[in-house]
Amino acid sequence: MNLNPCAVGRLRENGTAGAIALNMLLAAASLFVNGFGVYLTIQANIGAGPWDVLNLGLSRTLGILYGTASIAVSCSILLIDILLREPIGISMFIDAVVVGKAVDFFNWIDAVPARRSPVTGIPVMIVGLFIMAYTQYTYMIASLGCGPRDTLLVGLAKRMRRVPIGAVSIGLLSLATLTGWLLGGPVGVGTLICAFCTGPIMQLAFRSVRFDATGVRHQRLTDSLRVVRGTRRARRI
Repeated sequence: MNLNPCAVGRLRENGTAGAIALNMLLAAASLFVNGFGVYLTIQANIGAGPWDVLNLGLSRTLGILYGTASIAVSCSILLIDILLREPIGISMFIDAVVVGKAVDFFNWIDAVPARRSPVTGIPVMIVGLFIMAYTQYTYMIASLGCGPRDTLLVGLAKRMRRVPIGAVSIGLLSLATLTGWLLGGPVGVGTLICAFCTGPIMQLAFRSVRFDATGVRHQRLTDSLRVVRGTRRARRI
């Protein structure tokens, strides 16, 4: 998982249509595997992560697939991000679709049966969280935007400067969990594990590959479109 610094630098450039296309593929592949990590946290069967409590609650209430519910939630959050005038990148749209449908795929092939006890469920959940953390790294080095939820968190924190970003995060996760629980989503010890262990596990994963997420400069959707249009014009000339 540890990429050469020079290679990472090239991945972050996005200066040509070809580079953007390759990074879109990198983001899509990373998010597909990320979906497997999410799938494992659900199959742990000890309570889902806060956002997945909401997705599963919507799925059960409306009788739709998990992926469809996930896309609906992600697109709703993406709309809020746009209204807040936060930076929007291509990967945000990929994120909104790929992760949820990846979970549907692994459900369809029944990749990992649901665990029957916390003794086996907790290790499966931890493995899922590590997969999510490392694929977050490979997704972020594409430099085409963060996920809709992360963008929403940052956007709200900017507008609530007197409130620590940790408190804003807790508020968002609590709202997602409560709404999902009211809709019938599964809440349990796994929900607490996801809420309190996701951050530290991600930090550990980033440190292991010497990755500083704050150093990534994500390309906005408008800038990506300018690059693609500019490349096409150059070819015509």
